[in-house]
Amino acid sequence: MQKIVVVDYGVSNLRSVSKAIEHVSEGRHQVLVSGDPDQVLSADRIVFPGQGAIGDCMQHMRDLGLDQALKQAITRVPFMGLCLGLQSLLDWSEEDGGTDGLGILPGKVLHFPKNPVEATSGERLKIPHMGWNQITPCIEHPMWKDIPAGTRFYFVHSYYVKPEDDAMVAAQCHYALDFACALTRDNVFAVQFHPEKSQNAGMQLLSNFLDWKP
Repeated sequence: MQKIVVVDYGVSNLRSVSKAIEHVSEGRHQVLVSGDPDQVLSADRIVFPGQGAIGDCMQHMRDLGLDQALKQAITRVPFMGLCLGLQSLLDWSEEDGGTDGLGILPGKVLHFPKNPVEATSGERLKIPHMGWNQITPCIEHPMWKDIPAGTRFYFVHSYYVKPEDDAMVAAQCHYALDFACALTRDNVFAVQFHPEKSQNAGMQLLSNFLDWKP
């Protein structure tokens, strides 16, 4: 039985994520919520969810030693980042006056434009980007099994990722601008949206992660 560790850095509500993984696992995996670096290092698969501000996230991870554990574990086991768990993988974020990330995926995290207007309709858009939106996969990938282009997922965010290498972009979304909503490299797959809040499509994505053999 594989051990799936849902990373708990102390400032995120993880119950919905762990329950969703337990649901799609159907008893085939041990699902453990933990902020213990040793548990992270011994995991067979890692899910790194997050919400809130990246400054608090990075500070708590450093305090717990989770930053170094994640950097080690991410080199050898399947890893899935969710929302802030995606943004923290990049080099740097504009949030909180500028915050260094884990530097695992090269790129930056930027704020949506202020007072954005939808180009086609002239509609004023609210920030954060909140609610259901369509995604467009950019590459064929096992994580997109049974998830067609145009599938809707649930988003809540004011910042978006801008990777240095477009080859890492696994899917795009449009809100005020086209932005990367999923990145992948080697055994890492991370998304801006919330699978645990995305009903059937989200459950399919989490199920795909449990079966993924990068």
